[in-house]
This record gives sequence, C-alpha cells and structure tokens, in this order.
Amino acid sequence: MAEKFTSSVEASRTVRTSSVEVKRWSLWPSVLRWVPTSTEHIISAEKRLLSLVKTPYEVEQVNIGSGPPGSKVRWFRSASNEPRFINTVTFDGKEGSPTLVMVHGYGASQGFFFRNFDVLAKRFKVIAIDQLGWGASSRPDFTCKSTEEAEAWFVDSLEEWRKAKNLTNFILLGHSLGGYIASKYALKHPEHVQHLILVGPAGFTSETEHRSEWLTQLRATWRGAVFNQLWESNFTPQKVIRGIGPWGPNLVLRYTRARFGSYAEGTALTEDESRLLTNYMYHTLAAKASGELCLKYIFSFGAFARKPLLHCASEWQVPTTFIYGAQDWMDYRGAMEARKRMKVPCEIIRVPQGGHFVFIDNPSAFHSAVLYGCRKLFSPHDDTNSLAEGLQSV
Repeated sequence: MAEKFTSSVEASRTVRTSSVEVKRWSLWPSVLRWVPTSTEHIISAEKRLLSLVKTPYEVEQVNIGSGPPGSKVRWFRSASNEPRFINTVTFDGKEGSPTLVMVHGYGASQGFFFRNFDVLAKRFKVIAIDQLGWGASSRPDFTCKSTEEAEAWFVDSLEEWRKAKNLTNFILLGHSLGGYIASKYALKHPEHVQHLILVGPAGFTSETEHRSEWLTQLRATWRGAVFNQLWESNFTPQKVIRGIGPWGPNLVLRYTRARFGSYAEGTALTEDESRLLTNYMYHTLAAKASGELCLKYIFSFGAFARKPLLHCASEWQVPTTFIYGAQDWMDYRGAMEARKRMKVPCEIIRVPQGGHFVFIDNPSAFHSAVLYGCRKLFSPHDDTNSLAEGLQSV
C-alpha cells in the first residue's frame, strides 16, 4: 500500500512492532504473551490495519489547543494547560470532490472504517478522526459531571478540530454514538455541514418514548438491579478488558470472531482482517480511560438518551440520510418519528445483511447507500441517482 506521511508525523510514529499477536493456539500461555498497551502500540496497530487499504493516505495529529479561544473554562475540564490532539487520517479524492468527515462510535475508532476507505475515496475527499479520548487521539482525564458537559467534550473538540483543519461545507458521517455527536454538532454548527449521514445512530429516543418489554422485565430482577448499578457507577466494557490483564487480547479475539466472523450477517472478515482488527481493537480498548466515561452521562441503562435527539428534530437545519443495517439493534423507527418533525429533506435507508456495524458487515451495500444519500452533490447523470438493488427506503 502506498502511504503518504508528513515528515514530522513519520518521525513521531516510528515505533517498534507490538508483540501482541493473538493466536488461537500457542505453546506459550497467554500470560507470557501479554504486553500492556500504549499510544505507540495503538499507532503501530493502526498502521498495520490500514496496510489493508490501497489508497494513499496521510496521518496527522491535529492540535486543538487546551480549550476554545477566549474561554476561561477549558472545554474538557482538565487542569492541564497542555495542548490536545485529534488523530486524523486523510484520503485525498479527485480535485473538486466533496469532503466526507467520518466519526466513529462508542468503543471504536477511525480504523473501523478500513473496509470503506478505498471505495469512498474514489468519490470523496475522506477524512476520518479518532474522537477526543479515543484511539490515538489525546486522552485527557474525563471530569465531566453532566450530560451537557459530556456533549460539549465531543462537540466542542470537533469544532476546534474543524477550525484547525480550516474545513467548511463538508458531509458529516457519524456511526452510533458518533451519529449522536454528529447530530449535536450539526444542530450547533449547521453552517459548516453540507449533508448529515447517520449510521445506526444512538440517542434518538428515551426509555419513556421507546418502552422496552425486555428491559422492564430485566429491571425487575436482581440481575437488572446489578447491571443498572454498574451502569450508574460508570463501569465500562473497557474496564473489563483492562481488569483481566493478560486475558484481554483473547477476550477481544473471541468478540471479533463472533461479531465479524462466520456468524456475521454479511461479508465475513478474512483471517488477516480479523487478526489486524483484533490487535487494533485491543490496544484502543485497553488504553487509558477517557472518552469512554461519557457513557452514563449521555445514556441511561439500556442505551437510551438522557437528552433524546427526537426532542430537537424540529430544529434540524441540515439535510439528513439515515442508514441502518436490517439487523441493527438500533431501532430505525426512532428516525421515522424524528422525520415527521424535521423541516429539511430526510430519508431512511435499510441495508440488507447488515447489523449495527453495517459498514463492516455489508460494505458494498453500505457504500451504495452513502452515495445515494449524497446523490444531489454529484452530477445529475451520475449512477448514484437510483437506489441500488436490495436497499430499502422506508
């Protein structure tokens, strides 16, 4: 794969190869193969995962400062004056191509879009980021104490990143939690967003609006009470990965094979893809806790939004395309209800053979959905003007 790096980034990213290579069988017990993670390990794992991508790319650490200019309170509530950085990967498209900014979801980072970069870069200038507190971006202490502060952590850091990159008039794509953040960003800064693409977005409804029989039944049990208490104490899945130490890589491997392997809804990962994604996931999950601690402030137990996007749907100013995998556990009916209140163009597309990670499960259909959603930005004679076979508009 051809790679294009700035000299400073190349120098800062010269790291030794991680010795964490997860295999099903080994003569050595896992305790002797385990290596603690670090930013260098994340960068190295990212580089190996992106070796699967053929399109040239540039990686940079974008300085977003220590807080918004002129603010007396640092937006990430940190006691430190040191600058923070957003890990950014850019794939240059053809001159004049629309700019597509991709924002990952909870427990993920930009490398999760590795199956999409090559195809999307043929039609867009693609920029993917690790949100503040995730992946190889800075991981300041998370000291937010309210939903408003937690949202500002992500929205304001994204805006400072936009300023540093001097971007405007771009397409903003967000997955899951990234869809929630992208929506909040577009509500606050609609002048910069040309089109909004929300992929299995979290946070459209609250538990009150979307009553769940299974959740009600679970809450009535002692297990439900324990799970709810763990949620409210901000016990995250990442704490499990860190807590089991040497067994962490194998736990991530089992998850990867179960979720993206032979039982995936669409196109299963190859052995190389599975191995590289597992290594990348482990290092991003086991690193210092930061952005992950937003969970209990933005969502209640059951992943219902404390401040649902449905309540501000009437304030929407940006044309929006929703994309859901047909087997996505995020309910597309929340988007249907929001569309009734929106005063801007809005469409909902369901992709067959895809779950919550539809862009991994069924990448070709996902790409078709993205291009169809952005069809007005292309030539009127472009082949994106009709919905591809198998996609469903609801």
